[in-house]
Amino acid sequence: MQFNVSAASIRNPVPAVLLFIMLTVLGVVGFRSMKIQQFMDIDLPMIIVTAVLPGAAPAQMETEVARKIENSIASVQGLKHIYSTARDGSVTVTAEFRLEKTPQEAMDDVRDAVARVRSDLPAELRDPVITKMDFASMPVLAYTVASTRMDDEAVSWFVDNQISKALLAVRGVGGVTRVGGVTRQVVVELDPLRLLALNATAADISRQLRQVQQEAPGGRTDLGGTEQAVRTIATVASAQELGAMQIALADGRRVRLDELAQVRDTVAEIRQAARLDGKPVVAFEVARSRGASEIEVADGVREALQAVRTAHPDVVITEAFNFVEPVIENYHGSMMLLLEGALLAVVVVWLFLREWRATLVSAVALPLSAIPAFAVMHWMGFSINVVTLLALSLVIGILVDDAIVEIENIMRHLQMGKSPYQAAMEAADEIGLAVVATTFTLIAVFLPTAFMSGMVGKFFVQFGWTAAIAVWFSLVVARMLTPMMAAYLLKPPKRAHADPLWMAPYLKLAAWCLKHRLWTLLAVVVFCVVSCAPLVAGKIPGAFIPPDDLSQTQVAVTMPPGATFAQTLAVTEQAETLVRAHPHVKLIYTAIGGGKAGADPFMSAGAAESNKATLTLNLTPRDQRPGITKQAIEADLRQAMDALPGARVKVGFGGSAEKFILVLAGEDGDALTAYARVVE
Repeated sequence: MQFNVSAASIRNPVPAVLLFIMLTVLGVVGFRSMKIQQFMDIDLPMIIVTAVLPGAAPAQMETEVARKIENSIASVQGLKHIYSTARDGSVTVTAEFRLEKTPQEAMDDVRDAVARVRSDLPAELRDPVITKMDFASMPVLAYTVASTRMDDEAVSWFVDNQISKALLAVRGVGGVTRVGGVTRQVVVELDPLRLLALNATAADISRQLRQVQQEAPGGRTDLGGTEQAVRTIATVASAQELGAMQIALADGRRVRLDELAQVRDTVAEIRQAARLDGKPVVAFEVARSRGASEIEVADGVREALQAVRTAHPDVVITEAFNFVEPVIENYHGSMMLLLEGALLAVVVVWLFLREWRATLVSAVALPLSAIPAFAVMHWMGFSINVVTLLALSLVIGILVDDAIVEIENIMRHLQMGKSPYQAAMEAADEIGLAVVATTFTLIAVFLPTAFMSGMVGKFFVQFGWTAAIAVWFSLVVARMLTPMMAAYLLKPPKRAHADPLWMAPYLKLAAWCLKHRLWTLLAVVVFCVVSCAPLVAGKIPGAFIPPDDLSQTQVAVTMPPGATFAQTLAVTEQAETLVRAHPHVKLIYTAIGGGKAGADPFMSAGAAESNKATLTLNLTPRDQRPGITKQAIEADLRQAMDALPGARVKVGFGGSAEKFILVLAGEDGDALTAYARVVE
């Protein structure tokens, strides 16, 4: 005996109602638990090796470090490309593997490859740092800090000690990076004449100073009947105490350190800086952790910073850039489009059926297909992002198709004089196979996109599954809930159904097409050829991500290799002046030699260079610049940057996430070219 799910739901409506109540509750819980992101977190088999040898020339780093590491990594299976960048004192080697290789396996293979050649590398080389490419490490927020009672050193320490601790306690915050400011440093300037007179060397002084400012474990001892830990402490609290330190000479005499050198409590050499609208500031950038929601991170950071402001009223914290606002704007805009699409679908159904009960039965399929899909999406580890929202926006009108087919056939049986119960039983059984075939056809269209290869497949895996899951639930609604609701909610028509005015011309056109099949087929072929002609001729531009019109962009300034920090700062000030002249630039946040907002995604942390600067621009909102797109503003800025001497300037990229994706997609040709072996 064949089981008919529609007939079973009509005879026993309670299980079907309870099932969809449960699915709806699970969907709501899943929706509230899903993370909201701009793009999903992607695991890429790209490993970054950073090696540091202070004082080494770029050519030395290339021959003695980079080539040896490259040759060892080249033997790893699945390797696709190796990119190397050598600079003064450091080298960065990026190993790109084929997407079939898991990131953890690539990490282990690269670590083993570097370990094999560690003994061949210079002994003074610091242990290479091996990290995975981390998309989530890009900053999403940046703030500047100012105080009326603290100098730059105190503000820098306040950011490192107070603010960083407060923000790292926020759920979802993956890192806090200070940009600008100064670092306290005690400088010991030896007097060579006094060293010569006392027959002492700088190495002797350095060796003895190395034993200062350290604590060492000293074991345990019994004290007062209890066991206590013992520590050996050798520390000084100030530069004056360090200057009073006794230095042992080779002949047995002892002298004070300040008799051999000048000891000063000062700050380290400035190699990075942050500026806000042309004024020096101390800033910090906040990055989210992998899997965290960007919106939740932003809310948590704001709450933590408000607590800092309350505890320290003299501290002024200003938002420099916010890459979370586009995520919020995209989320709310997509949700509104989903609601508008669902409402329009219901209106169209009502215009054709012209019966509010039938329209209600059909309209129920929209929320009961979309909401349970969130439960499965959450179970599969998906997030609410551009791709999943795109899938839901695309299928929102399709979700009601199966229900419309069911209800239209039930209405036709009602017109025959049957009762709603009988009409629902017979119509659902009659149309069931067609509804199932239609749904599985749509699944066969969407689901293969989840198995696409290459970089595109990494993004569209969530697209294919989201669309297929929602369409599948529309079939479940159409076969279980729609016939059951129709059997108990619909009423027999009181008058004969009248065809709309456009039905007669349509039937005549359909009859003509059936009579002249050759002409109809020829017209379809011509229409398809004409429609595809612009695509074949290349008239339609192609891009991995369509150009946006957000209110943020960046200007990257790169000075020639060897440029000093002072030279970079001078050119950056000129760039700020040129950018500030544009009427649609509201705020300029500049990071020189530090920060990750404009850093290359192929560079590991700590690889910032003093000859590079990134200007993050906040533009006027779109509604305040009608007819002027972000691309037009960027074109004006490029033209203005032509007057900037001695620097390479690049205008574009509305955020680090967009830059990262465009580089990986191969649409940033300049960036990819720079990742061949570069010696600066």
